[in-house]
Amino acid sequence: MSNLKLKGTWNKLKGKVKQQYAELTDDDLLYEEGKEDELIGRIQQKTGKARDEVVEWLNSL
Repeated sequence: MSNLKLKGTWNKLKGKVKQQYAELTDDDLLYEEGKEDELIGRIQQKTGKARDEVVEWLNSL
């Protein structure tokens, strides 16, 4: 999980994630707090993207 750098900019990132994937709820996004693997899994499940795609997309934000 060292490729994922979410700390410090989470509120800004959360807004961008919600804009792109409205089906993700606040509860889904709460998993970031210490549970990055679960957050990525939830995004994968709801978007159908591969793990690497999700991590790359999050890092690009």
